[in-house]
This record gives sequence, C-alpha cells and structure tokens, in this order.
Amino acid sequence: MQIGAFELNEPLPELREPHVFAMVRPWVDVGSVGTLTLNRLERFMGSKELGRLSRPGTFFDFTRYRPNMRLVDGKREVKIPNSIIRYAITDDGPDYLFLHLMEPHSNGEDYTDSILEVVNHFNVKRYCRLGAMYDAVPHTRPLLVTGSLGDVTQNRPVPNFKVRQSTYQGPTTIMNLLSESIEKADIESINFMVHLPQYVQLEEDYAGTSRMIEVLSSVYNNIPADLAPVRRGQRQYRELNSTLDRNTELKTLIQQMEAYYDAQLDSEETS
Repeated sequence: MQIGAFELNEPLPELREPHVFAMVRPWVDVGSVGTLTLNRLERFMGSKELGRLSRPGTFFDFTRYRPNMRLVDGKREVKIPNSIIRYAITDDGPDYLFLHLMEPHSNGEDYTDSILEVVNHFNVKRYCRLGAMYDAVPHTRPLLVTGSLGDVTQNRPVPNFKVRQSTYQGPTTIMNLLSESIEKADIESINFMVHLPQYVQLEEDYAGTSRMIEVLSSVYNNIPADLAPVRRGQRQYRELNSTLDRNTELKTLIQQMEAYYDAQLDSEETS
C-alpha cells in the first residue's frame, strides 16, 4: 500500500494508540546512539518491517549515501540506502512505530509530508525523537541528557537528565519541519539528546546508548532499564583511559571539563 512516498507491506497492522520512536541520521546520530537504541528496542519487542521509501533516490544523493555491494551465494547484491519503518505490537500497549530516517538532500518538503502521512494514518498519539550530539563533556562523568517532556511524567527520576527548551538559532535540518508539523497536528511530542564527549567520537557509543535507554525506561514502563548495554559502555570508556594517560594536553582539558561539570551540578543542586 502506498502512503505518500512510502510503500507499506500489506495487510497493514492494527496498532493501538501507537507511539513513534524516531531517529535521523547522520544528523544528531553521532555514536550511532539513535540507531543502536532503536535496534535494541526492536529486538526486545520483536518488531517487524512495515515499509520503506518506494523510490529513495527521489530524496537522497547516492554519491553521499553510497549503496553497498555484497556477495550472496556468489551473486552480487546492491543494497540501496533507505528510510525504513518498523512496528511492534505489545501485550499491554501502547504499540510502537520505529522510524529509521535519513536526512534528505532534495524534495525535503515532500519527504516530511510523507512521514507525516504515515503518522496520521496510524493515528499516532506520541512522537519521540532520539539523538546524540558532541559536546564539551568529560567521559569520566555520567553523560548529560537534555530534552523536552511536555506534559509527560517520569515514573522515576534520572540523574543528569535536564528538561530544557533549546535556545539554538541558526542553520538546521529540514527534518525540523516534521517536528513543527507533528506539534501542529496536536500529537504529543517529546525528545531526548545525549551529549557525548567530542574528543572520543566512537562509531558506536554504547555508553551513550545506555544513557538513552535509562531515560526512556523512566518514561515507558514496558522498557526495562536492564536493556541498556551498561557494561559494554563502561568497558569502552575504560579503554580510553590508557590512551588518554599518554596525552598530557588532553588530560588537562578533561580535568577542566570535569571541574565545570561538577560546578554546574553543584549549582543546580543548591538552587
């Protein structure tokens, strides 16, 4: 079934008051935190593919998002980059849609309109965007998470999670047009951003993924906190220490970031 630019597999599932988890790459998916988080949630909930763009070349430049060639049983197969939608049905609700979105290079308005058509078709109740960005934060402290909860309440507090309205002004992504459309459609909208140490830049940051899942589990009762890959993240960051010990300049910078981090925390606790 065609909805906007997406070809969805039939029969379409009947979803109960679904919530969306969305990530956008490469924009704000540093350390693949959004991708890894969605992948873990999908495996845990037993998700299935719902659909993908029927003509991804309408939106993506394949000299920038390169197709991938592989050999399968001795034959070449070309995998074309695409935005993919998956879904999961839970026993006690809500059901979920998982949007693995790529930032478009052209026809951005048509792209965001198509995503909104899918969201409206399934009568989505909440849209949750996940992401990560680099920041001047130390890897030796709990990673900072910022975001917006609107009227949504947490079932337990999470250390170093700050609800704050972004004050950024300047160049951005066309995908923010989707966020505006979501709000205009009176769909509940929340978002979470993990701040990763800029001097690390791991391809897959499991400490960041752990923090994201920790925050999500404080909002969603059916997402267990132990789904987070805590030990793997701790091991990654521990391995950094031996490398950093040989870099006096970077060690000094990290100490400065630690002092600023601790001062900010003390200031918030006393205010």
